[in-house]
Amino acid sequence: MRLNADFDRAVVVRPEQYQWSASPMPGVERMMLDRIGDEVARATSIVRYEPNTTFSQHRHDGGEEIFVLDGVFGDEHGDYPAGTYLRNPIGTAHTPVVGDRGATIFVKLHQFDTEDQEHKAIDTNQAIWRPGLVDGLSVLPLHQHKHENVALVRWAPNTQFNPHRHWGGEEIFVLEGTFYDEHGAYPAGSWLRSPHLSQHCPFTKEDGALIYVKTGHLPEA
Repeated sequence: MRLNADFDRAVVVRPEQYQWSASPMPGVERMMLDRIGDEVARATSIVRYEPNTTFSQHRHDGGEEIFVLDGVFGDEHGDYPAGTYLRNPIGTAHTPVVGDRGATIFVKLHQFDTEDQEHKAIDTNQAIWRPGLVDGLSVLPLHQHKHENVALVRWAPNTQFNPHRHWGGEEIFVLEGTFYDEHGAYPAGSWLRSPHLSQHCPFTKEDGALIYVKTGHLPEA
């Protein structure tokens, strides 16, 4: 399968475009955002677990990055409530288990650099944020390796950012509110992927926004 596999093209997926499909495990379904490969794939997806479901033990041959969107995601190492950021490096393995609250996660597979071996489990609800580059922005750095940077960015209502170019591309998942740029409006649940050297001028309106953002990772994709 090749879905949104041309990394030189901008892609936007909004919640009204979601098309859920069954996974190999009962009670687990996914919304595929990009994918190169079949069941084992370089993939970006939203995965939804019904209450009291499990996923079989699996090894992360290309690494696994997760942000818990809703409910409580768990495995043999712990329980991770909504707002948790996880990194499972290449070579690790686990068995996901979800309790009676169910869970929805944003997950990226087979996208780690081979030297990126840092395991992380960050509860962003308890973390300390930093001031952003302009008034109205606050930033929570989550991960950095070589050219790749991952962070949460909170936008106050009616915040304007400078026009900027994306060296190495930019990927955004809108967690709360509505994110805007000169190309459109992106409500919570929207996923955007902008290629190397693309440019935009983002802003918010009265509801502000919270976004997951990854930069610098697309040239080698």
